[in-house]
Amino acid sequence: MNIFEAVLLGAVEGFTEFLPISSTGHLTILEKLLGYRIDDPDITAFTAIIQSGAVLATLIFLRKDIARIVPAWLKGVFNKAHRDNADYRFGWAVILGSIPIGIVGLLFQDDIETTLRSLWFVAGALILYSFVMWFADHAATGVRHAEDVTWKDTLIIGTAQCLALIPGVSRSGATMTAGLLRDFDRVTVTKLSFFLSVPALFGASVLQTATEYDNIAGGVGWAPTIVATVVSFVVGWLAVSWLLKFIAKHSYSIFIGYRLVLGSVLMVLLATNVIEPK
Repeated sequence: MNIFEAVLLGAVEGFTEFLPISSTGHLTILEKLLGYRIDDPDITAFTAIIQSGAVLATLIFLRKDIARIVPAWLKGVFNKAHRDNADYRFGWAVILGSIPIGIVGLLFQDDIETTLRSLWFVAGALILYSFVMWFADHAATGVRHAEDVTWKDTLIIGTAQCLALIPGVSRSGATMTAGLLRDFDRVTVTKLSFFLSVPALFGASVLQTATEYDNIAGGVGWAPTIVATVVSFVVGWLAVSWLLKFIAKHSYSIFIGYRLVLGSVLMVLLATNVIEPK
């Protein structure tokens, strides 16, 4: 992989990671257009690893919340007197909400990295999940807020996050949709999505680095992988800042429309054999 391609892929990852349009779906499409075999071990590992840049951007963006929640959680763990604190409960909620995707991801790792990498799955998921997002966007009441989050809410939202293992669904799209259906306002839903992204994406990145180190070295290369990760951090930071401001005043309609157009175009290209599914 050359540096230009690494910068391009890193920018796409950073921009799309937190938008409900599927970063993995976009990377898979772009990797295919650049001539890579999208189910090769080094490509699937590269796609997971560069997400760590976006994770770091999230951690820095949420630093004030994290600096408040982590100490509150630790105090509550060791002292019952502090367990009525909302931040203590939120800490447990994020932990519990992160468990489902870890279990499902490990159980179905082979299918995720091979079968589900087909562009047919990407196109189908982009289109079909758009209707789920549309329903949630219109059915949500938005009457609940950050202080109302419970472990039950994040466990349900975290379970929905497992759908993101199908490229094209979108991790943020899955979590935001589940949050809206739990009647949270859009800003709270978006922040919850950010928090739940950290364990899921960081865990996948570490796992792929440890198990596919040699494949990366002999394939796309570590220099392009590092460059793409850095770019994903920079662009991810900008995307996170913009998204929260945008969501505070707008619905998800623009993202739903974009998903439908992209999925439909991809379907046509696949059906006419302009591009191969893998």
